[in-house]
Amino acid sequence: MDADLLSIQEARDLVGRAAEAQRAFADASQQEVDRIVQAMGAAASRAAEPLARLAVDETRMGVVEHKVIKNRFASDILLEYILPMRTVGVLHEDPIRRVRELAVPMGVVGAIVPTTNPTSTAIYKALIAIKARNAIVMSPHPRAVSCTVAAGRILDEAARAAGAPAGLVQVMTAPSLEGTNALMRHRDTAVILATGGSDMVKAVYTAGKPAYGVGPGNVPAIIERTAALPKAVADVVDGKTFDAGVLCSSENSVVVDRPVAGQVRDLFVAEGAHFCSPDEKRMLERYMIPATGKGINPDVVGQPPGAIARRAGFEVPPGTRLLVVDLARVGREEPLSREKLCPVLGYFVEDGWERCCERAIALLRYGGMGHSLGIHSRDQAVIDRFFHAKPAFRIIVNSNTAIGAVGYTTGFAPAMTLGPGSWGGSITSDNITPMHLLNVKRIGEEIRPYRDPLRQATRAASAGAADATTAEAASSFDVARVVEDFLTGFRASRR
Repeated sequence: MDADLLSIQEARDLVGRAAEAQRAFADASQQEVDRIVQAMGAAASRAAEPLARLAVDETRMGVVEHKVIKNRFASDILLEYILPMRTVGVLHEDPIRRVRELAVPMGVVGAIVPTTNPTSTAIYKALIAIKARNAIVMSPHPRAVSCTVAAGRILDEAARAAGAPAGLVQVMTAPSLEGTNALMRHRDTAVILATGGSDMVKAVYTAGKPAYGVGPGNVPAIIERTAALPKAVADVVDGKTFDAGVLCSSENSVVVDRPVAGQVRDLFVAEGAHFCSPDEKRMLERYMIPATGKGINPDVVGQPPGAIARRAGFEVPPGTRLLVVDLARVGREEPLSREKLCPVLGYFVEDGWERCCERAIALLRYGGMGHSLGIHSRDQAVIDRFFHAKPAFRIIVNSNTAIGAVGYTTGFAPAMTLGPGSWGGSITSDNITPMHLLNVKRIGEEIRPYRDPLRQATRAASAGAADATTAEAASSFDVARVVEDFLTGFRASRR
């Protein structure tokens, strides 16, 4: 049997087992669910470092220390957030409107796991699925099978040890495009939870199932003239270099207000940034952008800046943390203005926050609509204008966007799947939580009695007819009595 047929059969078998396990799990109490989720999170946290090393060894992407942080974020911080959530029984009761809401699991979650964040995404998706009393079957990226399977095995063993039925958490070991399609289209797959590139997201939305699909970001960060400049620059550098830039929420370009541009540039250099010469920029473009002009060379994703520069044809000083390219426009004429998924940062200078804002909007329109935007400013009026008017659903203020958007440095819901809303072609603008994987059943009692106007009219007409008949009968009875009285009197007078 060829690889594609094996993958299709595996998907079918795993979904079948997951559906059976989920039916057994559907009646679990909140206490049982929380015990299982807590055990899964604790096991994943303990394995955060070995899973991070396994992910880097297999994918050759990212930074081990940063993947440890992501794994612990997807276990410890996520668990702290979701554990208090009620996902079993009555969620809400309105005594005035006399409505009660009941949590109902969706069933089997078909999850697509990207190569950029393979273990942290697997941990995150499994925890939110099980918290909502679903089962989950994950399809890993072909370049990240071993580490994703290892994460799934740890989660499954912890769940079963805590009392979960076997088969609740499963990972495909032979993923392929055909196998993933079989997973998404299986009759027992209730919902798809997908993270990846734009082509994958389009495929998800054609599978004929409810889906949460999240694609590219191309996040801009604005450094406005009132910003605390050293912190703002450090935040952008930290965000762009976090796990070598593989997060879709990483800063892809910085837009600097002209009055502080010189100081900001010096601060970037002090933070280990290398500003590329025009020749070096052209070398990067040739190496990073495919001949088709679409997407990015996958060989640069999650790579260190020195290796990217060397492969492009130039050298950078030791200790360089990121490569910066000066840009003047957005679009095909400036191919490095797109999402890059590596420590290469676009650098714009504009005069005034309004012009900075226009540039940021252009960047979002070039592959990141609805996703995220960073603003570094101490002017509350400027911050409020960005909040109200900019086409991004996550506005991160005075923090790095890479881990601010996912809820690590901010109070956003902790998540590895960030909805860009209708602007970005998604059904939601939320950070995805267990509550997105629940159906809600409602029961309502009558609070406003209904009176059919047609029935009232019919009753009124019927009552009128009855009254007329009674009056007629009464009238006939009276005439007969009068006649009888007259005849009686007449007979008596004759005698």
